[in-house]
Amino acid sequence: MTCRVIQISDTHLSPAHTHFQANFDRLRAWLAAAPPDLIICTGDLSLDGAEDAADLRYAAAQLASLPARCLAIPGNHDVGDYTVLGGWQNTDAARLARWREILGADHFVEDLPGWRLVGLNTQSLGSFLPEEAAQAAALADAVAGAGGRALALFLHKPLCQHRLDDTEVNYWPVLQPARAAVVAAFGATPPRFVASGHIHQWRDHAPDGLRQIWAPAVSFIVGEESQPSIGSKLLGVVEHLLHPDGTHDSRLVTIDGLALNDIVKLPHLYARPVAAA
Repeated sequence: MTCRVIQISDTHLSPAHTHFQANFDRLRAWLAAAPPDLIICTGDLSLDGAEDAADLRYAAAQLASLPARCLAIPGNHDVGDYTVLGGWQNTDAARLARWREILGADHFVEDLPGWRLVGLNTQSLGSFLPEEAAQAAALADAVAGAGGRALALFLHKPLCQHRLDDTEVNYWPVLQPARAAVVAAFGATPPRFVASGHIHQWRDHAPDGLRQIWAPAVSFIVGEESQPSIGSKLLGVVEHLLHPDGTHDSRLVTIDGLALNDIVKLPHLYARPVAAA
């Protein structure tokens, strides 16, 4: 039986700042018209769950309202980002614990006919927190126990922007050496595809022969003045048709009625608070 999996990403939901709620409501109606077998949300469910637990709780409730079972992994706006990037919301034990309290595990292994889907928390990679080691052990077990199933990997941040051996440190991809460790964990059985979010652009490419699919956001694009186009700046979801023989068909799906918001025109949503004197 072919399984239809819908990947959604970067919904950026908040009970206080509802700019992107209408897009989520439109997404929910679209899903209800033809519910998939599974929904996977590849991070940034919340507008600012890394700082505000209310945003994370609200996003969790919204995901629970979708018309199919949903698996989710966190993004940087849910649990913080890499310390090396020098931001003010770093991934830490407290933020990861809050995710687990509200949404459950921050990584997953899901078996479907002919397939094993692995979802990783990219935000704990390179953190040296206990959660990173636990996730690495779970990944090793998932690969070792795949039993001939085709593997697919779901992430928030893409493995790379250009090539797997890139060493540039920037906001967008998984950084070295964590990237190399993830790739090495698959050994001689690399995933058939890697599906991610975070970039707010659609792109389907195969650097170094590994197919990488960037899901567009549901919420907004980032204007050219703040982010150059690498893929296509649009909104939508990705449909993955996973066939039991280990083949798959993955495609972009745009949804009528999604407002093409530009976060550059809403700077107050991610304005860093001014510290009290």
